[in-house]
Amino acid sequence: MKVKENFLLLMLVLVNFTHIMDFVIMAPLSPAMREALHISTNQFSWLLGSYTMSACLAGLLGSWWVDRFDRRTAMMFLFTGFTLSNLVCALSSEYLVLMLGRMLAGGFGGVLGSLLFSVIGDVIPVERRGKATGMVMSAFAGASVMGIPLGLWLAEKFFWQAPFILLAVLSALVWLLLFLRFPSLALHMEAQSQSTPAARLRSIFTDTNLQRSMVFIVVLMIAGLTVVPFLSDYLVNNAGVQQSDLKFIYIFGGIASVAVGPVAGMLSDRFGKPNVYMITAAVSIVPLWIMTHMDERPLYQLLMMSTTFFIVFGGRFVPAMALVTSSVDAARRGSFMSVNSSVQQLGSSLAVGISGIILENAASGRILNFDRVGWVAIVATIISIPLAARIKQVS
Repeated sequence: MKVKENFLLLMLVLVNFTHIMDFVIMAPLSPAMREALHISTNQFSWLLGSYTMSACLAGLLGSWWVDRFDRRTAMMFLFTGFTLSNLVCALSSEYLVLMLGRMLAGGFGGVLGSLLFSVIGDVIPVERRGKATGMVMSAFAGASVMGIPLGLWLAEKFFWQAPFILLAVLSALVWLLLFLRFPSLALHMEAQSQSTPAARLRSIFTDTNLQRSMVFIVVLMIAGLTVVPFLSDYLVNNAGVQQSDLKFIYIFGGIASVAVGPVAGMLSDRFGKPNVYMITAAVSIVPLWIMTHMDERPLYQLLMMSTTFFIVFGGRFVPAMALVTSSVDAARRGSFMSVNSSVQQLGSSLAVGISGIILENAASGRILNFDRVGWVAIVATIISIPLAARIKQVS
């Protein structure tokens, strides 16, 4: 079955939208979830960490088998499990049950995320890969514009599980579309038929260029996810944002990011993925510092600052992922992207863990030491710039 490239990218966008919304909805729900479940900031960080650690382990396991199957088979299996994990979260009313749901979501969603970029690498030529990556990653902005505000409204109107009920329904609809229209993609199987999974895995960890890519992705996660998961709590408890106004932060930031993602991808194709990453990373340091050193401000000022933050945050991630996807040959792309997903989730867990150690809750509810977390993210951003320059594009 043949499917046009644009329609294939649309399906990948929809898959990524549900996957990203499942991940990013947790941070905005933090105030409501902590109140309903009677948990602390540190306990909430364990919910985030359970997702990322599960995704890390699943990615390592996935690297053994993902290239052995048609991309369609792998996609349907992973998205089925991901849809069921949303249902578990939707039905949970206790902390440990929710943690189980987050572990399942991480296990299936982590490998699913890597599979998306493997499909891009298999189907899209390198000279157009940045644009395609930007389109698929615009799902992050779409989740911010539509998914997060809607999820917050549902949680505010009904209960904190309501966004996961919505996610389960959306995932079921996307699953049906994949079942009907996602094509068979098996050329990668011919390219790697002469090697064993163990040999491919060994070659990944001994390849200097891929080692650089993996170190780069860990540093990139620390540069972002030390800050982002706790931003909502900080805005509510320190910067004076009303919980009912949080949706405007994500609406404005998401709308701007929707426009920036594809543009960053096209610029990456034209001027080089490392060059665009290095520029956007350097520019991102200023809004990163501002967002982590704020006191109470009027809402319009916070909207200006947070929108700028989301623009540069998304703008640097598009060339970064396009660069990583292009750093490996087709024969090992699925296995590497699965391993890279594990490394990415390990970096995410490390980032959240660092923040969990540094951050404290004052008796008044204020988040303490967020400025220190900001400095960690800034240093990681600076370190990532020369790392990106050393990654070679091979396919």
